[in-house]
Amino acid sequence: MKEITVSIQDGDKATFAGGTTVAEILRELVSNKQRKQAIAVLYNGTPVDLSTTLQEDGVVKPIVINSEQGLDILRHSTAHTMAHAVKELFGEEVKVAIGPAIEDGYYYDFDRETAFTPDDFQAIEAKMAEIVKRRQPVERLEMAKTEAIALFAGKGEKYKVELLEEMDADTVSLYRQGEFIDLCRGPHIPDTSWIKVYKLLRVAGSYWRGDEKREMLTRLYGTAFVDKKELKKYLHQLEEAKKRDHRKLGKELGLFTIADEIGPGLILWQPKGSMLRKLLEDYWKEEHYRHDYQLLYTPHIARQDLWKTSGHLDFYGENMYSPMAIDEVEYQLKPMNCPFHIGVYNSSPHSYREFPIRWCELGTVYRYERTGALHGLMRVRGFTQDDAHIFCRPDQLEEEIFNIIDLNLRILKTFGFDSYDVYLSTRPDKYVGSDEHWELSTLALKQAMEKKGLAYEVDPGEGVFYGPKIDIKIKDQLGRSWQCSTIQVDFNLPERFEMSYTGEDGGKHQPIMIHRALMGSLERFIGVLIEHYAGSFPLWLAPEQARILNITDDQADYCLGVYSELRKAGVRIEKDLRNEKLNYKIREAQLMKVPYRLIIGDREKADGLVTVRKKNGENLPPMTPQAFAEMVNKECAEAMAIE
Repeated sequence: MKEITVSIQDGDKATFAGGTTVAEILRELVSNKQRKQAIAVLYNGTPVDLSTTLQEDGVVKPIVINSEQGLDILRHSTAHTMAHAVKELFGEEVKVAIGPAIEDGYYYDFDRETAFTPDDFQAIEAKMAEIVKRRQPVERLEMAKTEAIALFAGKGEKYKVELLEEMDADTVSLYRQGEFIDLCRGPHIPDTSWIKVYKLLRVAGSYWRGDEKREMLTRLYGTAFVDKKELKKYLHQLEEAKKRDHRKLGKELGLFTIADEIGPGLILWQPKGSMLRKLLEDYWKEEHYRHDYQLLYTPHIARQDLWKTSGHLDFYGENMYSPMAIDEVEYQLKPMNCPFHIGVYNSSPHSYREFPIRWCELGTVYRYERTGALHGLMRVRGFTQDDAHIFCRPDQLEEEIFNIIDLNLRILKTFGFDSYDVYLSTRPDKYVGSDEHWELSTLALKQAMEKKGLAYEVDPGEGVFYGPKIDIKIKDQLGRSWQCSTIQVDFNLPERFEMSYTGEDGGKHQPIMIHRALMGSLERFIGVLIEHYAGSFPLWLAPEQARILNITDDQADYCLGVYSELRKAGVRIEKDLRNEKLNYKIREAQLMKVPYRLIIGDREKADGLVTVRKKNGENLPPMTPQAFAEMVNKECAEAMAIE
């Protein structure tokens, strides 16, 4: 029998008979404590089950259950166990679709005439507990695709049959626990007893394959952890996230509206939301001016031929809206701003002495999103990118990436984000341009991050079709990650649009193009800000910084004078002069998260002062309106003075 040599990563190695299981190899090479926590292993970099038999030399690395990868496996197996429980409870009236692990949990989609509700959770969790107690082995099966199709067709599982029919492989993998069989790549837990702490969370509707023309399914969401403390912590975080939900707070604070008669995914900014957006835009423009950018404005539509040249119709067409005929010529709404900036560039000749050229635009774009994918401000159909494009010579590329990273982190810090993860997204399967240009672009981004001392992870295949990119995912107050910033190096579009400049040698050369967005989109970034601050914005960003509250009608005229004076001094102030009790008006201002309340009674009117109360209830000494304006402006200036 063939012998194989297996080593533990950074550890011992030994010789085994071919066909030895991973579990047996771990017993030989891994300490008892670590072995007890191993849920699977990486075998030559590929995750496999403990029951896998090894036939070739290799390196194994245990995947422990409380690691990120281990939790993913545990949660995926818990999704299977939930589906197992549903099938035991409801039998043939339920068809199963897909059930992956997701961030912090899992879900499974089911087709049932009567949709599931939270009232079903108790019965499903109880049945899951029974299955866990059985310690049922989770067994991997290798099967011919034709045989698997016949198996699932015989069970009436049409969704599994559809998935199988689209697969290219002749052989597929399935997992069986008891009578339940699921189509899956794996790996999975050795048996159901590994599932200790789990909970069903919510139910939602979901179209099969994300297509609103297909069947509507019921999606059950759940989560699983290694211990109860982690589950309790997570559930607390979910409750806090509900309180911070930007859709709820956006309505309560009067920031934005999504109206059915206008259309889903299209945002109507209310006055306070519009002020918040203006503050972002003004800050963004000022920062870019300080960093030697020039502002552009471009149209919302262009001839369809432009998108053919850029490659967007080939690579992004499914996200673009249908063309419209104007003067018998096809036009389309723009999904991107970059071809317009190239149009500005190509409108005049350029010399090497001009570089780098930095152009920025708050450009509104339109992308088709399925109705089921829309989510408040986070996923919309029309949004404004904080876009910029830098055109530079090859010798300037690294320094420009440095500059973008510095500006990016500065802006994020100003908004209260100093924790983030950085990713290098590499070439996808479908791409344009030469391999040489892809390698140069990827190397430039990699070296820039390393020289800046930025820790990063590689995200394979997640680059855009024309180039690799740096993605920065910010973390909010709850530790959740949000994709916002991106930096992309592009040799492709300059070539497609025949861009050139006159070099020092008098010859024609092609510039390098850098695409970058720091906030991503204003809509999404504002949604993140709402949840990050729970709607209680810092003073410099608050759309309403102060509210004037009178005690009786006798102070109304004085209040109007103070209101006018403070607005002229640049304070964002509102007034509440209703004939209501003062405590009622204070409470309402508190619910609206207004930073300062200016209370005015007869004494304040007589002395020409205002009594200032902070949103935490603290009272400041009475002061003149001028002194209050100076205090507010100074506090805002200090908050934004980040170097």
